[in-house]
Amino acid sequence: MPADPAVEADHLVKTFGDKKAVDDVSFVVPQGTVLGLLGPNGAGKTTTVRMMTTLSVPTSGTARVAGYDVISQPDQVRRNMGLTGQAASVDELLTGRENLRMIGELYGIKPGVAKRISGELLERFSLADAADKVVKQYSGGMRRRLDLAASLVAVPPVLFLDEPTTGLDPRSRQELWDALRELVKGGTTLVLTTQYLEEADRLADEVVVIDQGRIIAAGTPLQLKDSSGQAAVVVTMSHPEDVAAAEAILAPLTGEVHVDADARQLTAPAAGLSDMTRIAEAFSASGLEIDDLGLKRPSLDDVFLALTGHRAESEPSEDAAGGSDSGTAPTEASTGKGNR
Repeated sequence: MPADPAVEADHLVKTFGDKKAVDDVSFVVPQGTVLGLLGPNGAGKTTTVRMMTTLSVPTSGTARVAGYDVISQPDQVRRNMGLTGQAASVDELLTGRENLRMIGELYGIKPGVAKRISGELLERFSLADAADKVVKQYSGGMRRRLDLAASLVAVPPVLFLDEPTTGLDPRSRQELWDALRELVKGGTTLVLTTQYLEEADRLADEVVVIDQGRIIAAGTPLQLKDSSGQAAVVVTMSHPEDVAAAEAILAPLTGEVHVDADARQLTAPAAGLSDMTRIAEAFSASGLEIDDLGLKRPSLDDVFLALTGHRAESEPSEDAAGGSDSGTAPTEASTGKGNR
C-alpha cells in the first residue's frame, strides 16, 4: 500500500484586492522526493509556499503537510515542517553554534540535546571550523548553509525552500545542492521554489511550472523537455571540406538538416538513442572524421519559452503585491516541540 503524500496542494487560490496571485494550484508530493516550483519572480511561487507553511491563509482551497491541514491544523503543520525563506533567519550578532542552540531551545529541545544536534548540523554543512565565529563574518554561501541547518534543528520530515540559492556564487550553489541531495537520501521531502532552470533540472523529481499564478505544465524534467520539442543529434566534423558530404549522409536518415559551415556542425532531429546509433554507424562506415557526435535534448529554458512565450527571467516581485496580506495565520514563534 503506497504511503500517504508528504505534501498536497488542493485548489489553492490567493487574491490581493482584485489581483489573483495564485489561481487554482494543485499538486501532490510523495514522501522522500523533491518538487520544483519553477517560474519567474511574480509567478506566484512564494505566495503558494506562504499558504502551505501557514504564513498566509488561502482565499480558497487548502493544503496538507505531513497529513495535516494548513487551515484547521496549523500547529501540527508547523511541527512537521521547516522553512528556509529568501531572507536569512539567523542572527548575525550570534555565532553559528549559538544560533542553532537558540533555535533548538525555542523548539523546546533540552539544552544538552540541542548542543548535540547543533554540532551534528555544523559538521553536516561544513561549518564546524566557523562554528564560533559571529555570523556577520560569514560569506553568503555560509549564511545560506547555516539558514538551512537552522530549518533542520527540529528534524522536520518536510522542508520548504524558497529560492534557496538566490545570490550565491556558482561554487556555493553547488555546495548547497550537494547538501540538499544528502537530505533527500535521508528521507526528507523537499518543496523547492526556483527561477533557475538548472536548479530544477538538477534537483527535482517532478517540476510544476507556474506563470501568472497558474500551473501551465507539470512532469519530470525529462517529460517536460520532451514535450517542448524533439531532441536533436549534433555532428561536428573534423574538416570543413567534409561538411557537404556529411549532410548527404545525414539527410536521408533524418529528413532535415541544419548546417553551420563555419562551425563545421550539422544538427538534425532525432527521436533518441536508436537514431543516434544509426547515425553513428553511417558515419563510421563513411570514413569521414568527426570531432563530436551527441544527442541534445531541449533544456528547461526551452520548455519555459515554449510554454509561456518568454524566458524565466526576473519580473516584478510577487511579494510587493502580497505585502498587505492581512490574512496571515497566527504565528507560533517557534514554540512547536521538537522531535528529539
